[in-house]
Amino acid sequence: MTDANAIQRVVATKAALEAIRALQAASGRLMFFMSGGCCDGSLPICLQAGELITGPADLLLGQVEGCDFWLAAGQDAAWGHPQLELDVEAGTPEGFSLGTLGGGHFIVRSPSYVCAPSGGPSRI
Repeated sequence: MTDANAIQRVVATKAALEAIRALQAASGRLMFFMSGGCCDGSLPICLQAGELITGPADLLLGQVEGCDFWLAAGQDAAWGHPQLELDVEAGTPEGFSLGTLGGGHFIVRSPSYVCAPSGGPSRI
């Protein structure tokens, strides 16, 4: 039984969904990972599925277009368990991330509410 008040922990804009579909058609299955913190850790890294081995300190927030989206559990707690919205912006990706086929990179935004540890929404 699912909680009717539970919200998806990770969602995506139409532009992000289109970019993921195109990239998967060209590169195969993908995954996303955010380590949190500064620098590249505050942006999602897009990789081929299985290219990064996750560990017990990583939290699977959900899937976007069949792609697992992982976040460091400590960062999730520090941020207050937010819902993340995956989107794209123009420009080259940082670090090891795959870019979009249109010359962009993936970013995340957080709407104005967080998820309580029980999974229910809480507006801020």
